[in-house]
Amino acid sequence: MEIIAVGSDHAAFGFKEELKGYIESQGYEVKDYGTCSSDRVDYCDFGFAVGEAVAKAECARGIIFCGTGVGISISANKVKGIRAVVCSEPYTARLSREHNNTNILSLGARVIGIELAKMIIEVWLKTPFEGGRHQGRIDKISAYEQEG
Repeated sequence: MEIIAVGSDHAAFGFKEELKGYIESQGYEVKDYGTCSSDRVDYCDFGFAVGEAVAKAECARGIIFCGTGVGISISANKVKGIRAVVCSEPYTARLSREHNNTNILSLGARVIGIELAKMIIEVWLKTPFEGGRHQGRIDKISAYEQEG
């Protein structure tokens, strides 16, 4: 069973908690990297934690949450090998998997509702990477990342 890492800051704690069960209902195991309450925390700590779990192949992919999805995605993208995307609708989620082989999905709890989040998550989890012409671009990104 594919393991999905999840993490959030305080602003999205309830959102994450509600969506963990949905992810499991789609046939995935969930590993929660925090936060564990609505007490104020720094989103970057949880973006780094989920990013590291995915980069080290402890989890196949990750889904992260903060108020907008932006701050935590920026943090996750600082981890080598991570391609995190912020999505607020399913079309971008699908293309991010098909063309960019994104390995972390970021959602904003203050931007979208639970039902839309479920739709985005379902599309993102079920969409495979197309490879082909897109693989060369992923390889370029990886090579650049290794240089710096």
